[in-house]
Amino acid sequence: MRSNYRRIGNYIQLVDERNKGLKVKQLLGLSISKQFIPSVANIIGTDMENYKIIRKNQFACSTMQVRRDGKMPVALLQEVDEAIISQAYPVFEVKNDKELLPEYLMMWFTRSEFDREACFYAIGGVRGSLEWEDFENMQLPIPHPDKQREIVKEYNIIQNRINLNNQLIQKLEETAQAIYKEWFVEGIDLENLPEGWRVGKLSDIATIIMGQSPEGDTYNKEGNGMIFYQGRTDFGYRYPDITTFTTQPKKKALKNDILISVRAPVGDLNIAIEDCAIGRGIGALRSKIKCNSHLFYTLQNLKSHFDISDGEGTIFGSINKDDLHNMEVVYSENKIKQFEKFVRPIEDCIKNYCIQNQKLSELKELLLSRLATVE
Repeated sequence: MRSNYRRIGNYIQLVDERNKGLKVKQLLGLSISKQFIPSVANIIGTDMENYKIIRKNQFACSTMQVRRDGKMPVALLQEVDEAIISQAYPVFEVKNDKELLPEYLMMWFTRSEFDREACFYAIGGVRGSLEWEDFENMQLPIPHPDKQREIVKEYNIIQNRINLNNQLIQKLEETAQAIYKEWFVEGIDLENLPEGWRVGKLSDIATIIMGQSPEGDTYNKEGNGMIFYQGRTDFGYRYPDITTFTTQPKKKALKNDILISVRAPVGDLNIAIEDCAIGRGIGALRSKIKCNSHLFYTLQNLKSHFDISDGEGTIFGSINKDDLHNMEVVYSENKIKQFEKFVRPIEDCIKNYCIQNQKLSELKELLLSRLATVE
């Protein structure tokens, strides 16, 4: 161990501030991808005064099921000044940010090596949890604060570019979606459809495959190296350390298939960047007429039909294969092919930004890997 490595517990302290008086309204969840997300929990009848308040530059984490998930969910709150989070999550903060920057510590938590070490210390069988004391005893290099700021700045430059690209991708998708609605939704008279148009089911234009997770932890071991898309919070993320299999997965998607979350929050979309396995909570759809762009925007347009709300903003439920099969669509094969050709320049731009983000993410990983040797 290098001389500048220090025990995490020397620099952090637990915080337990409860939401007395219900002053804080925004409820957040914690994803396995180490991000805060809008909570999808059913809070009807729940005493929200017991929920913990988390403030800007404080952390929340989950020490449960670390070994099973292959990751320790932990995130730094920066987007808002305050929020509430489940009392099941430990909340902690850096004691002195003049010695250790919260952003630098979060970078360390982001490393795949940190997750592997956390899994090593995790106990408790299949759902192996990480004891708080073991977490505090883990170590990291702590260089001079000026060096920390330099590293964080370099990391943020990369991350900000990724965020900008994501904004541009969103705008381009919104443009394509507007075109889709103009061609396939607005002004369509179901009682008097133009020649060549028909009212059908989603299964008429798409092959639908529902995911099924491999048995046990086979996807955690050496194997065929397929990317694994797992349901709900880790949907759409690529895990280099848990994406290999000892046995062939039962359910697979092909490159460019449309991936959809079929458990709450239902209807989130992604595109398979290559052949991949899909777990429970994920469906894969493939255009029968080889027009996946049209299929993507069709699913975007249908998303409102997937949401089931209790009126308080909480989303429940799931959607099964029959539900997807029977979703009503109005289409013309000729018009679909025209749409595919028309939006191709937009899709090419989106693809280029995605490629940039992939390269930038690789650069981020390189920067994170170098933290282990920082002086």
